[in-house]
Amino acid sequence: MFIRSRTLINDLFSDSDKYLNTDIRVCGWIETMRVQGAQTFGFLSLNDGSCLNSLQVIINIENDEIKNEFDGIFSRGTKGVSIRVEGKLIESPAEGQSFELQAHVINVYGDVNAKEYPIAKKKLTLEHIRKFLHLRVRTKVMASVARVRNICSMATHNFFQKNGFKYVHTPLITGNDCEGAGETFNLVTDLSKTTTPKDQFFGKNVNLAVSGQLNGEAYATGLSDIYTFGPTFRAENSNTTRHLAEFWMIEPELCFVELKDIMDLAEDYLKYCVNDVLTNCREELELFQNHYAPELIEDLTKIVGTDFVRISYKDAIDKLLGEMTEGKAIVRDKTVENKKFKKLAKGKHVFEEKVYFGCDMASEHEKYLTTLFGGPIIVYNYPKDIKSFYMKKNDDGVTVQAMDLLIPKIGELMGGSMREENYEKLESIMNDKGMNTEALQWYLDLRKYGTVPHGGFGLGFERLILLVTGLTNIRDVIPFPRYPKHCEC
Repeated sequence: MFIRSRTLINDLFSDSDKYLNTDIRVCGWIETMRVQGAQTFGFLSLNDGSCLNSLQVIINIENDEIKNEFDGIFSRGTKGVSIRVEGKLIESPAEGQSFELQAHVINVYGDVNAKEYPIAKKKLTLEHIRKFLHLRVRTKVMASVARVRNICSMATHNFFQKNGFKYVHTPLITGNDCEGAGETFNLVTDLSKTTTPKDQFFGKNVNLAVSGQLNGEAYATGLSDIYTFGPTFRAENSNTTRHLAEFWMIEPELCFVELKDIMDLAEDYLKYCVNDVLTNCREELELFQNHYAPELIEDLTKIVGTDFVRISYKDAIDKLLGEMTEGKAIVRDKTVENKKFKKLAKGKHVFEEKVYFGCDMASEHEKYLTTLFGGPIIVYNYPKDIKSFYMKKNDDGVTVQAMDLLIPKIGELMGGSMREENYEKLESIMNDKGMNTEALQWYLDLRKYGTVPHGGFGLGFERLILLVTGLTNIRDVIPFPRYPKHCEC
């Protein structure tokens, strides 16, 4: 077992009795620093990133061994200075804290010029600190996001491993466009001096993967149940608070299942992750709740303790249309003058997009549906024309066995389906859509050799982090966000 030469601040708060009245060494960054007691005592707040809590360090300034270090830090600037402190952990007489560190030795690792330090102030907006991606993790909120993201990552692996899934690494470079939307980042190397595909590095046009699903299916048909967890890329020219050009996806794939199994898995996985955050990140959740999402803990607790409503796409559309028939909602009519429309819409929920059977529900429709049902819902059996080529058709010939898990305030969190396992049917669909069956012959082969009923879902990991933190901009829940015109660090 790895044994540190220093003690983590999180360990002190987890089991302070173990360390009381013993000499320890801690390291971290100074948050605040002050002098009192007729200039005889100094107090600094130290954090090492292991938890939200900070450790109070007491310094006897009359101690010549540490006076010079203390005076130097205080005169040059305090916030962000990295130090090592050796001393004794003692019970604290101060109200609101049970212990503090009585310093014997202080050593400075790295100074900070307070005049230049861009995050020296206590209160900064998320938009402002987004300008300093390399430094923003030193703020309480971004460090808390990072710890929550870590817990959700571990919960993801724990959940699937406990349920017998195998972790599979799918390629980031691929010749496939899983979603068929053409929104891919094409790769061209300096070796390619011509546009002829055969002269390129791989001998053909390739791109960054938009999903690991197709490759995941290949491994599922040999291992039964697998999951992928890695970065994916979409070349969408989108500047919304919900989209990124690079984001992480979790994609389980199961064999010998039905659509109900996929929905059960999606619900169980989400509840497992949310419960893990509620259990292990209470202080972080309280921070988010106090500053960004007043009902966060209550909302997350409700998710864990509630059975998700399941409703067909047709019934979901009928529900929305019913709201409009009853005068509770209205679609914005751009042909009507604004003043007149405001009168028509008074007291009603306004949709920007039309609602009809066959529409690809917008986020506004999805979020409104969750308010009607008071929590997460799973919508299933979508029209085939708005879903991907690989999804298995229902007997009605109009819908496919697809499902989306919708979350309050966010909309779609997961999307999945049963896959078409019949060779002839899948080939026919691909031909009807004008797809290159030769390039995907390997995918068709999965239906040719020992085909099985199988399916799975995809979850954008950052949207999960939005849910459990209550933040509203996806750029704040990934360490280094990539979106149009932005690729810093």
